[in-house]
Amino acid sequence: MAYLGILGGMSWESTASYYRLLNQGVRARRGGLHSAPLLLHSLDFAAIAAQQQVGDWDGAAGQLIAAAQGLERAGAGALLLATNTMHKVAPALQAALDIPLLHIGDAVGQALQQQGVCRAALLGTRFTMQEDFYRQRLAEHFAIEVRVPEAAAMVEIDRIIFAELCQGQFLPAARAFYLDQLHILKAAGLQAAILGCTEIGLLLQDCDSPLPLFDSTEVHVAMGLEWLLDERRG
Repeated sequence: MAYLGILGGMSWESTASYYRLLNQGVRARRGGLHSAPLLLHSLDFAAIAAQQQVGDWDGAAGQLIAAAQGLERAGAGALLLATNTMHKVAPALQAALDIPLLHIGDAVGQALQQQGVCRAALLGTRFTMQEDFYRQRLAEHFAIEVRVPEAAAMVEIDRIIFAELCQGQFLPAARAFYLDQLHILKAAGLQAAILGCTEIGLLLQDCDSPLPLFDSTEVHVAMGLEWLLDERRG
């Protein structure tokens, strides 16, 4: 198998899930002592988050590009960017590489299509929910209509992500708030919910959700495993 690169650290809580799930997936398919051939560059999220807050997306993209090019030079044959929000700069990142970036939005879109979902709620950081880079990709490539919570709810969803989930805090009050929002979105006619932040799945695991949940981490990992285990590459 060729090496799969992971650009992580944003946050490391979810990057740890990527590492675990990729290795579990390879072992499940190949058995025995097999594990996933990975190359990981884990960035300091504090620097990236500071650039997000002031809108310095070019600066953040520059950090990601430098790290991704390092993974490519080290032998990665494809790349997972282990964060939803930073897919805002995915076009610039892909343009700087000669290896494919396996886009998290495509993984989500394919999973929704396979289940016949055409109207989905999106929970994520305020950048992911408010800006169009994620919703537009799902609409244009997969004909999926995406709705987001009301403005006040988005503020609290975003606060929980950065103040709690990215710091390893998964609190009952936060879980209850997210589930309340899912009930509201179901009442608005949505068929499913996209967990469009790689930490949200950690908060809502084993919850009794009113909507089917599509965990972006899990479907992104599945895309990475499909690439890793593609026998056609020898």
